[in-house]
Amino acid sequence: MKKPDLKKHAIALTLAACGLVAFTASAQERVRIGFMSPVTGPQAANGVDNRDGVLLAIKEINAKGIKVGGKSVQFELDINDDGADPKQGVQIAQRLSDQKVKFVLGPYNSGVTMPASRVLADAGMAVFTVASNPKVTEQGYATLFRIGASDNQLGAKMATYAAQDLKVKTVAVIDDRTAYGQGVAREFTEQAKRLGVKIVANEFTTDKATDFSAILTNIRAAKPDAVFYGGYSPQGGPLLKQMRALGIQAALLGGDGICSSETALLSQVTGDLNTFCTQGGSMLDRSDKGQKFAATYRAEYKRDPLTYAAAFYDGMHLLASAIEATQSLDVKKVTEHIAAGKYAGVTGEFAYDAKHDLRSSAVTVFTFKGKEVVPLKSL
Repeated sequence: MKKPDLKKHAIALTLAACGLVAFTASAQERVRIGFMSPVTGPQAANGVDNRDGVLLAIKEINAKGIKVGGKSVQFELDINDDGADPKQGVQIAQRLSDQKVKFVLGPYNSGVTMPASRVLADAGMAVFTVASNPKVTEQGYATLFRIGASDNQLGAKMATYAAQDLKVKTVAVIDDRTAYGQGVAREFTEQAKRLGVKIVANEFTTDKATDFSAILTNIRAAKPDAVFYGGYSPQGGPLLKQMRALGIQAALLGGDGICSSETALLSQVTGDLNTFCTQGGSMLDRSDKGQKFAATYRAEYKRDPLTYAAAFYDGMHLLASAIEATQSLDVKKVTEHIAAGKYAGVTGEFAYDAKHDLRSSAVTVFTFKGKEVVPLKSL
């Protein structure tokens, strides 16, 4: 009896194994998701929060497993630091375009989103952004969706709360000259005037400023009941510190840009900060989904979610749900499904109007208890 050729047998097994690996690989599709936010620099806390919201969603989706055309789809995140810089954002958008990325979560800042979205839209990418300036969706891009509240909602509802709940009669308004800061300040001002609140001062600064003494001296002379700041925490915190140092005890109001523990930390104010801000979405602790998300996030990252982790988390689940429902990775099919459909997320219902703004976005007013951002009321 002829002895078997063990060497040939081993080669055959190896080839068979390689064939099995090749078959398995062909039955699985890896889908790269572009991500844009400032993960370094003054706004890094928010950018990292956004990133981790997406990563948590991807971990859940991949663990559950979805199939498209019989193939298992695995998502992976392409993380890009735009530094809250418009020029850097455009460069990243071009790179994502060159690499044929189909889906993008971000940018975070309106000032970055406006120029970057032109590049992303021209390349046919689907874009899901929390950028709140109304002009973002007024550009009319068919594949761009806002996954948070707009300035129309954030600014106006802060004014409503100030007038009706805080009984504010006079207010000074400051903006940081960014697309976000100007937009949210404008919407606040218009609604405040409609409600009979008098604007006693209009000032502006920049998103790089550290010294606010000149504008605060002018504001102190006007003696407002409140100061509205259209901008972000890296300036909002020091602004509050300098307000109190100058003896301005007026409430500090703002949009989602200052709705972060970073504001309290940078202010170095002890005791009651007397600061209020609005953020898109309903109160997480008022729903089972919100509580579950917050608990899962804390377990994963050993910290609380900040402003938009939940919105980015929802954006990723919204996208994956549309891909699964359409059984397609074609951007046109996926975005048409999202535009016409509904999705129930942690932060609320995702149903879109013709501009791809949310038809109804709950807005929550927050205040600060020590360093913690605490929800007060959903409007």
